[in-house]
Amino acid sequence: MKKNKVNTIKKTLLVLSLTVLGCIQMQAQKTIQIDANGQSEKFDHFWSKMVGAGRANEGLRAGWLEQLEQVQENCGFEYVRFHGLFHDDMFPVIIERGKTIYNWQYIDDLFDRMLDLNVKPFVELAFLPTSMAAENSKTVFWWKANITPAEDSFEKWHDLVKAFTQHCVDRYGMEEVLTWYFEVWNEPNLYPLFWDGTKSQYFELYKQSAIAVKSVDKRLKVGGPSTSNFVPDTRFDGETTDEKASDAVFNTEDINSLEWHGVWIEDFLKYCAKEKLPVDFVTTHPYPTDYAFNPETGKGKGLTRFARSTKLDLEWLNKTIKKSAYPEAEIHLTEWNTSPSSRDEMHDRLPAAAYIVKTNLDCIGLTNSLAFWTFTDIFEEKGGAASIFHGGFGMINFQGLVKPSYHAYRMLHQLGDQKLYKDEFLFVSKNSKTNTISALAYNYPKEYENAVPSGSDKRETGTAKNLNFTLKGLKAGSNFVIEILDKDHGNIHNFWEAMGKPEPPTREEIKVMKAYANTMKTNYVKADKNGVLTINQDLTPWSVVLIKQVN
Repeated sequence: MKKNKVNTIKKTLLVLSLTVLGCIQMQAQKTIQIDANGQSEKFDHFWSKMVGAGRANEGLRAGWLEQLEQVQENCGFEYVRFHGLFHDDMFPVIIERGKTIYNWQYIDDLFDRMLDLNVKPFVELAFLPTSMAAENSKTVFWWKANITPAEDSFEKWHDLVKAFTQHCVDRYGMEEVLTWYFEVWNEPNLYPLFWDGTKSQYFELYKQSAIAVKSVDKRLKVGGPSTSNFVPDTRFDGETTDEKASDAVFNTEDINSLEWHGVWIEDFLKYCAKEKLPVDFVTTHPYPTDYAFNPETGKGKGLTRFARSTKLDLEWLNKTIKKSAYPEAEIHLTEWNTSPSSRDEMHDRLPAAAYIVKTNLDCIGLTNSLAFWTFTDIFEEKGGAASIFHGGFGMINFQGLVKPSYHAYRMLHQLGDQKLYKDEFLFVSKNSKTNTISALAYNYPKEYENAVPSGSDKRETGTAKNLNFTLKGLKAGSNFVIEILDKDHGNIHNFWEAMGKPEPPTREEIKVMKAYANTMKTNYVKADKNGVLTINQDLTPWSVVLIKQVN
């Protein structure tokens, strides 16, 4: 009797299992129907608005300029932002016989060359020339940028910024400079890393900068506070950093359950409103990471948030700005990457590309720009690197080898300007000028959504996804190209490893690697006689697929 009952239960469970499995299979096989002439929604390519670079002086090098030209042509970047515009190696201030002389030759050379490449400067007003900094000023980076203000720094800074702004207008014309952005400093909340002063002193620096820029023309755009990543605690609420306030991140098992907020944003907007200062745009750096110190042990801890963190941060930022005295202020995220470490190996690897595509598509409509930090590994905050692949920020390495992150932006740039369809891993668009279709699909495996890719783990495993959709309303016989970036195509780090990690590579090896890095797996398909195109293929973990109509 008991045996029969057990058998009956087993059979029931088997039927239920098969039913569930069948439902899953049916769901995977369900074809999405998209009308090429259906309702669409306009969107901006905010991802190609701006890109970052290391420091101004690096921009005077041939390799830097060549790579900037490449990313402008293939990724569409309109602006570039970098540190060190007023650093001593750009010689903006020269003291002769006790007299201050402004010297713009180096800056002019850089800006001239950028503009010739159709890239505008997103001006970061930083750092302090030695003549304006405190005696024995603290410095940052190996190139020793001055970050400690003296008592008379703010008056001298005002004069410098005013003279610089007027010079830009005189040289490039008001019509051109009105399209620029003037951002005040970089991550001043990170005391004493980037700003050896208080919050109030930074606010005074912003005040003098804003007054100086607007004295040239009130229409010129100025903004800040250019603060670092979001946090879930009060460590930045005071005048300087209070590391003892980082309890939250050490007393919870799930950091993603905490409420993260922007740094100094609310105080900055309130201060500017009180002082009746202009804020044309708000800037901050929503890296999906954090680094906090345990108030009990004094030891640091690196934190990596989940894949949706950037979108949540931007939603918080939008709400905060809307309820401020500056509800129309633009939002520019002037630095962003998988992490703020220039030695994070993930920057060279495939998963970064899927994260870039996912985050940018998820954040449509939430920001005016999300600037990838950086376009090049010609970047020296920590000095030169010993390896050609060292986890540098750049989407192109020192030798000119493009990484998967480069292809992510190149593919995003191929999208149209009208959204036809979006789900969790497919985005279909239309170009309003050519009426051609382009789509991006990607596989950011669900099992990795709890943390943004970081470190040396290649993460090449994971659950595959089925891409199955039909486009109708096309011209009969329309041709499409399918480009696939995956672990075996365009993934230069793996190829370099397979070559034995040559250090340094020969000129011939560089040519071979460049050819590999720029080659995607490519297929061609066409719509049938009824103007219908069906795509049905699996997406391997971390792959990115571009489907573009070519005629």
